[in-house]
This record gives sequence, C-alpha cells and structure tokens, in this order.
Amino acid sequence: MVKKFPDIERGESASVTGRRHIPIRVFKQAVNLTRQAGQIQSALDGINPLNAGKKRDEAIALLAKFFPNMERFETQVKKYQKEIDYLEKENTALTKKAAANEKDSIGRQMETARLQIEHRNLRVFVDSLSDEIKQQVKATPQKSQQRER
Repeated sequence: MVKKFPDIERGESASVTGRRHIPIRVFKQAVNLTRQAGQIQSALDGINPLNAGKKRDEAIALLAKFFPNMERFETQVKKYQKEIDYLEKENTALTKKAAANEKDSIGRQMETARLQIEHRNLRVFVDSLSDEIKQQVKATPQKSQQRER
C-alpha cells in the first residue's frame, strides 16, 4: 500500500489526539439490527386471519433473535455514548456554520449580480451616447486633471 500511494499519510492515532474511536463493527451491527427490525415489521404487517398462527410464529422467532442482539448493541453503544454526543454536537455546530457560510455566499452572489446588472445598464447608457459627446467628455477630464496638478 505504501509503495502504491507514498503521498498518503495516516491520521494521528487516538492515543495522540485523546479521542476514542467508534469501531466500524458497531455501525455494522446497527445496520444489521435495522434490517432485522424491518423483517419483523413486515412479518407483523403480513398477519391476517388466514395465516395468523404461521406469521405469529415467524415473528416470535425473529424477535427471539432480535432482542439479545439489541441488548448487546445497547451495551456497546453506552460505552461510546460520550463520543456519540460529542460528534452530534460537533455536527450541529458544523451544520450551523455551513448554513451561515451559505447565507453569506448567497449574499455575495446577490451583490455580485446586482453590480453586474448595474454595470450592464451603465455600459448600455455609455454606448447610447454619441461619439461627439464621448470625445468631449474624454477631453474635459484631462483638462481638469491638468489644472489640479
């Protein structure tokens, strides 16, 4: 890997930064539990008077697998709750900052557009003047500038 990509550097380790990283397996467990919850929900939604016994047994079997996994997951999440809270707070702050920057950016874009329209209007006005008037105006400022010196 280092031979292929010598420019890539690894981030600082958790021991240096003081952060505790949330392992990827926790995220994978969350996805797996969400998938299981969807299966349970579809089994419960599929219950009708004709298949109540069969679907009920299927839902119970799925719940029997789901609850122990969910309890283990909650235990693991409690270990990382401080980091999760910190990341949520940081994410909220970054979202607010991005919104403020976007608002400033939109304001700058509007100001730029207004200036461009104003410039275009002035250019149309100048282009509508006759050549004689333009030459007189160009000659006049030169005389006034010479007087000031």
